[in-house]
Amino acid sequence: MNVVKWARSKSPWIIHFNTGSCNGCDIEVVAALTPKFDLERFGVLLKGSPRHADVIVVTGPVTNQVKERLKRVYEQMPSPKFVMAIGTCACSGGVFKDCYNLCQGVDKVIPVDIYVPGCAASPEAIIDGAAKLLKKISG
Repeated sequence: MNVVKWARSKSPWIIHFNTGSCNGCDIEVVAALTPKFDLERFGVLLKGSPRHADVIVVTGPVTNQVKERLKRVYEQMPSPKFVMAIGTCACSGGVFKDCYNLCQGVDKVIPVDIYVPGCAASPEAIIDGAAKLLKKISG
């Protein structure tokens, strides 16, 4: 096993990006990081800069206003980079699907590796998605 791939799968650093959600999924992402659910047991660490992150966690439907910002943040991340779409809105546009000001899901703007559906996605589902992403990272 490649040492770099092994290290990357043991300590993924994430950045959270809200594209215009109702904050339901945002609260669940933060809850997954708290000691009750403890996503950090997998080595996941929330970072404030895309230049230090391996994974971007996106919540909410992608609006036309935020589309270019999302692309820019994604491009600032070092390769290899991974994307998790959290919640129904991020996966497909959710209840806002086909609205005039939306691009629909995150995958219309940047490539998505893991989809975590739900309105709002539960911390358990987010942890399950993170575990599947770690499995994908480790190859």
